[in-house]
Formats: sequence, C-alpha cells, structure tokens
Amino acid sequence: MHKSGLVDLHVVLAVARRQSFRAAAVELGMSSSAVSSAIAGLEARLGSRLFHRTTRSVALTDAGRQFVEQISPAVKQIEEAMTTVNDRRLVPSGNLRINSSLGAALMSWQPFMSEFSRRYPQVTLDIVTEGELVDIVAEGFDAGLRPSHLVPKDMIRVPLTSDVPMVIVGSPAYFEQHPKPTRISELAHHACIRARLPNGKPSPWQLKSRGRSISVDVPGSLVLDAPLMMREAARSSWGLAHLARWYVASDIDSGTLIPVLEDCAVHLPGLCLYYSGHRHVPAALRAFVDLVHEVRGG
Repeated sequence: MHKSGLVDLHVVLAVARRQSFRAAAVELGMSSSAVSSAIAGLEARLGSRLFHRTTRSVALTDAGRQFVEQISPAVKQIEEAMTTVNDRRLVPSGNLRINSSLGAALMSWQPFMSEFSRRYPQVTLDIVTEGELVDIVAEGFDAGLRPSHLVPKDMIRVPLTSDVPMVIVGSPAYFEQHPKPTRISELAHHACIRARLPNGKPSPWQLKSRGRSISVDVPGSLVLDAPLMMREAARSSWGLAHLARWYVASDIDSGTLIPVLEDCAVHLPGLCLYYSGHRHVPAALRAFVDLVHEVRGG
C-alpha cells in the first residue's frame, strides 16, 4: 500500500510501540537515520517534542502520548479504507514468507499450502522451517505457523487445525520382544524415544491419568529433535514413540506401528497461522488467510 502523507505518522506509532528507533526501523523497512529524521521533522512542524531520548531508551512525552492516542484510530481507519480499495485490484504476487516448525509445515501442506500454490502460481511461497520461535516482524517474515499456545499475544491468529491428538506407538517386532504396556507405570520398563527440549534436555511425555494431565519422565537412551526421526526409530523397532497421531496415522492403518495406552493420550493445542496487526497485510497473505477460512468452512 502506498503511504504517501502517512509515513511520519506510521513512524511515530512504530517508535511508540517498539520504544526503539532501531526496532521501529526494522518493522517499517526503513533505516534508523530515516526514522530519526522523520520524528525530528514532525516534532519541528508540531513545535513539540514527542519522545524523550537517551542512549539507552526512548519514551513518549506527555504531548507524545496524547498525540499517539489521538492519531492511532484515525490512521487505522485510513489504512483499512485504502487496503479495501487497493486489495480489490491487486492479484496476489511476489513472495509470501512464512516461518514454521517442520512438523507444522508438514501438517499444513495439505490442504492449505499445496492448494494455495495451485491457485496462485505467481506467488513464491517461501517456507522457512526451524525449531525455535523467532520474531517474525524483525526477521522479515509475513507470517508464522506454530501451535496456538506458542503464538505471541500481540499477533493476529488464524486457526488451521483443531487440537492435535497424541499417540504412543511401537512396531510389531518390538512387541514380540516386549509386552504391550497397559498402565502408564509400565513405561518404566520400556525403551522410550524422547524428544529434545530447546534447552537440550529430554522432554517428558504429557499423558492423561484419571482425567488429568500428568508429566512422565520416561526412560530411554535415544533423544531426537525431529518427529520424523522418532517415527523412523519406532518403525525400526528401537522402542516406543510418543507422537502426534497425524505423523503415524498411515502406519497405524497399515499395521506398521501399533498404538498403546490410547486412553492415556492427550490432545495438544492446534496450529495457527499468525501475523502482525501493526502493518499492512500483503495481498498474498490475505489470499492465504481467505483460503484457510474457505477450507475450514468459515
């Protein structure tokens, strides 16, 4: 969207929001000097200082706080009006950059990403997968894709899936050598494939007992950081894996893997697409969001 006449106001709002000239510059795609110049020019025209500045911090003055409170609704209404008109004539094109975990990207490929690519071949869908959460605005992404409980609170969320059921599975060959567990306590006698937490430690299994969720430190000398590797380890009869059922549904159907302790399985929060509400939504992202609503029936 063309922002002629609104640039200085957008700069003021970004600096007030981020409390940093540098962070505001990253959000707006401007240089820090351009942001500083815009603020200085606006303050000169208004004849009033909007920000207290030190080498370590930026804070609104009383005049600045009142100014921001008054212009915010107006700027938002102007942007929405311009976006509505602009989006009617825009055909989605360019790049759509989405940050995601590998598992979330795989779960979302059908029916969202593949269908989007089919409908909008002029859009380059750039999916970057990594384990740790990043600041999608600072890193230049249009959107992120994560479980809903990991989405930052200041982001707009678009649910992609309902809650994700978990399951414990093992191979037929493994169960020929080990009895199937019938109680959670019996997991202590099994080789369990564990996931690695961001801090490097093995993750406990979240299970359900008597209607409440419990955390179980299971034994096992294999610690992996990718669900696909955990599935392969279970297929090769290394031990039991605790995975989202989505990963192993076809294995369960074919008998390659056998579920156990199904009454102890929990559901994890579903996946969400999320993006910042403080910047214009590109036509490609808007098209993706519309597709999600269409596929999910609203």
